[in-house]
Amino acid sequence: MTKVHFIAIGGSVMHQLAIALKLKGYQVTGSDDEIFEPALSNLRQAGILPATMGWDDSRISPDLDAVILGMHARGDNPELLKARELNLKIYSFPEYIYQESLQKKRVAVGGSHGKTTTTAMIMHVLQQAGKDFDYLVGARLAGFAQSVNITNAPTIVMEADEYPASVIEKRPKFHFLHPQIAVLTGIAWDHINVFPTYEIYLEQFVIFIRTMETGATLIYNETDPELVKLVNAEGAHLKLLPYGVPAHTISNGITSVTFGGETKAMEVFGDHNLLNMHAARLVCNELGVDDTTFLSAIATFKGAAKRLELVGKNDHCAIYRDFAHAPSKVKATIEALKEQYPSRTLIAVLELHTYSSLNAAFMVQYQGAMDKADIPAVFYSRHALEIKRMPDLQPEGIAQGFGRNDLQVFNNREHLQAFLDAQNYQNANLLLMSSGDYEGMNVPSLTKYL
Repeated sequence: MTKVHFIAIGGSVMHQLAIALKLKGYQVTGSDDEIFEPALSNLRQAGILPATMGWDDSRISPDLDAVILGMHARGDNPELLKARELNLKIYSFPEYIYQESLQKKRVAVGGSHGKTTTTAMIMHVLQQAGKDFDYLVGARLAGFAQSVNITNAPTIVMEADEYPASVIEKRPKFHFLHPQIAVLTGIAWDHINVFPTYEIYLEQFVIFIRTMETGATLIYNETDPELVKLVNAEGAHLKLLPYGVPAHTISNGITSVTFGGETKAMEVFGDHNLLNMHAARLVCNELGVDDTTFLSAIATFKGAAKRLELVGKNDHCAIYRDFAHAPSKVKATIEALKEQYPSRTLIAVLELHTYSSLNAAFMVQYQGAMDKADIPAVFYSRHALEIKRMPDLQPEGIAQGFGRNDLQVFNNREHLQAFLDAQNYQNANLLLMSSGDYEGMNVPSLTKYL
């Protein structure tokens, strides 16, 4: 029996891999210094929650087939040191996924934005079409028990992010997946704490394209000039499939999309979602799904969690929440709602929560991102700055960065709540964008405005 040990098993995706391998029949153990919900309950239910918290090098034995190292583990971790001493095979998450998928057709969805949604769309369609496949995706999706699944399926669909693989392997995760089919959704500088300049960030995508096998398929967003330039320079050895916004119409807040001469009404909307959909269609075509099957399946796709997720609506107001935090994502999400409901006032609230968005020097990257919002507001938590050991932000600097003198800036949750309470929601939409939680604000309770 294959024996695997996870150092830092409690990570949001890491614990899902642990559960998937347990379900595959592997002997799985793990450790962590603290584990939060929902990982805690998920691991307990699977029977692989560590008996005690903390690190213990006695858990590392010579008979382990693999040690999988989570992002949360540090270089001086005693279990890691013991594994190295015993010359065990130590893998980061993506390195191990590659080992498990050597005999599979690998589909990797990369890019600065839209990865989760595009991956989710492909998964939804393949499931509806009755295809057998493995997957890993960064969100919980309706119809899927977990966010990682590893079986003996012939195909694996992977969300491929550019963040470092582990404490001992600083290269981006997507460099380890070596897909036969890849999607690049676009390039917009993010993760400033890891990639301090745009050039360093861009170089990660250069390497990704260069290291794809000759004849592999690269599906790329032709509406992104930086990406087109990159693909033209580096992608001559690949089968190239460009995509753009598909033919569509919008009527009474409903978007209908046309593929292959057929038209269907969709549950999702916005150019960014339609671009994701077009990329998903090309992937599914490569995997043997025709346009008719694709269109019928994608018409029932409701979106990934917190990606333009509908919190509630009535006949004159809708409340959405979205994971958007990087400038390109904020801009795309706001524009999608304005295009879908052109006659409604848009109240847009963005929480600055990531290292990049809380960096005063990065603020200029948000120039114009909230231009289409009628009533724009930004919230940031002083507590988040303290945790990240970053200096305080000045509201004037934030407004200047966004290029909006009328931008409302809050760093107190009660003040933000008072602002929301004071708005007129007649013929208006409310959009909340964050990778955080507005210091614990109860978002579902905002349906009181309806």
